[in-house]
Amino acid sequence: MSKVTERNLVVGLDIGTSKISVAVGEITPDNQLSIVGVGNQPARGMDKGGVNDLNLVIQSIQRAINEAELMADCHITSVYLGISGKHISCQNENGMVPINDKEVMQDDVDNVIHTARSVPISAERRMLHVLPQEYSIDCQDGIKSPIGMSGVRMEAKVHIVTCANDMAKNIVKCVERCDLKADQLIFSALASSYAILTDDEKELGICVVDMGAGTMDIAVFTGGALRHTAVIPVAGNQVTSDIAKIFRTPLSHAEEIKVQYACALRQLVSMEENIEVPSVGGRPARSMSRHTLAEVVEPRYQELFELIQEELRECGLEDQIAAGYVLTGGTAKMEGVVEFAEEVFQMPARVAQPSDICGLKEYVNDPTYSTVVGLLHYGMQANQQQSNEKKKSESVGSLSLIHISEPTRLRRIS
Repeated sequence: MSKVTERNLVVGLDIGTSKISVAVGEITPDNQLSIVGVGNQPARGMDKGGVNDLNLVIQSIQRAINEAELMADCHITSVYLGISGKHISCQNENGMVPINDKEVMQDDVDNVIHTARSVPISAERRMLHVLPQEYSIDCQDGIKSPIGMSGVRMEAKVHIVTCANDMAKNIVKCVERCDLKADQLIFSALASSYAILTDDEKELGICVVDMGAGTMDIAVFTGGALRHTAVIPVAGNQVTSDIAKIFRTPLSHAEEIKVQYACALRQLVSMEENIEVPSVGGRPARSMSRHTLAEVVEPRYQELFELIQEELRECGLEDQIAAGYVLTGGTAKMEGVVEFAEEVFQMPARVAQPSDICGLKEYVNDPTYSTVVGLLHYGMQANQQQSNEKKKSESVGSLSLIHISEPTRLRRIS
């Protein structure tokens, strides 16, 4: 089996409440992301983004990794790991530094971001991301790339995403017990945005909602930068639970009924359509109207959409997302979701699946894979940044060697 490093591979691992996905992407010479392997397993031992049973999670991860390794014909040693859960929180902070050489260099940018991130956070929390929003130089605001500009002082606005340290440790421990290294922890909705958003949407203002089984992860972009992140700890499992209780059917059958027959908007379903509903305790199955099922599902989706709306109102960004909402994740796949979302939000909405990929893309051409493919895009960008920094340091090293050796050569001639 070939090693990950030899083939320039990047691996994403998304540990969800209902499903664990692994994707292996190969970075092609023309800088494209080619999917070469995928692994999928039902998640056991997870609840709302948190680990409930360490051993069950480890087993599920190991099976998914084995599946992906077999398909990609490689040995996976490290992964980019998605993280979610209600413990995720965010804050926007500012930092200010004087400009050293009257012209902004990369060191100045690094310093101002370091100043902005130097806010005190409690010992039980960990910083996941520090993402620059925009820079100001003297009295000029809204600068996206300040390098090379002249000025006396520079200010940076950054978006900081934090998580509970213990929750992060537990999920990393599961990965390490599978003999894997977690290269970086990435907030799931941020990862999804890498796979499904266009630059125009980020500029105009967009809200990404990754609707999973246990949580809804939210990321809001305006002016090309991330402004707000949040996790709402209710999602698709609530819908399944409602179906199970009202139709008196086991949860596994309720999930199947939801996936196959449910519709988020009752007016799209005919009154005549009937479905077979299995009963509990060996009782005979019953025939029920599909319209009745939609009447059970619609109020729950309305509640989910209203929770998203409330989150945006509280952070004051509801009026700034001109491009509307992008829904992704398994719970967004239901029939009627787009129509109902547009009705509730009074804004444009779309259901998105991963884009900008080649290779075995038919395996990941589904909203449930947005996070794991986004982790690959994130990893690819991180790899490029590292190689660019390496090249820079190598060129600086060779330049300094020239400067040292030149004078000695001159002295010898004289």
